[in-house]
Amino acid sequence: MQGHAAEARATAPPPPSEAELIQQVKKGNQQAFAQLYQQHIKRVYALCLRLAADTTQAEDVSQEVFVQLWQKIHSFDGKAQFSTWLHRVTSNIAISHLRKQKNWLQRVVSSEAQGMEYEQVAQCQELNGLDKLIVRLPERARQVFVLHAVEGYRHEEIAKIMNMAVGSSKSQYHRARGLLKEWYEHE
Repeated sequence: MQGHAAEARATAPPPPSEAELIQQVKKGNQQAFAQLYQQHIKRVYALCLRLAADTTQAEDVSQEVFVQLWQKIHSFDGKAQFSTWLHRVTSNIAISHLRKQKNWLQRVVSSEAQGMEYEQVAQCQELNGLDKLIVRLPERARQVFVLHAVEGYRHEEIAKIMNMAVGSSKSQYHRARGLLKEWYEHE
């Protein structure tokens, strides 16, 4: 009996590659999509959390990313790595979502309540020391800092994503660096 079990394990097909999963998802295979989701959700959520600085928004945006992924997987042409493409999609959706939320938040939430929200985020166990400082940054400076310093985007790319001038991207980045340095020295 042990021989049959070992033989069955030896002849079991290898797990599908990412390229194979993508092709299956393009055909509507939900199990393949679930596997892609499991492979990428942590990275997508981490990027969303850094950009949004709010766990609820990060969860909402992460969910939206995968809804969009299911709907628009056909636009992935394979010229770039899938993770690179998904990263760009995530950044675009997160920033678009935050733009919409900003208008709503300004009307509904007082600045005092926003300060309390930061305190709640700062207590989150998922965030390390630097992340706790990053969430304190003003929104645009935080987004530029994360995209450039953490995610490796060039300022020209950030300018396109965030609909701003390249000089504004550089200025926001230097503002963020200055604030982080100041806060780090005082902690």
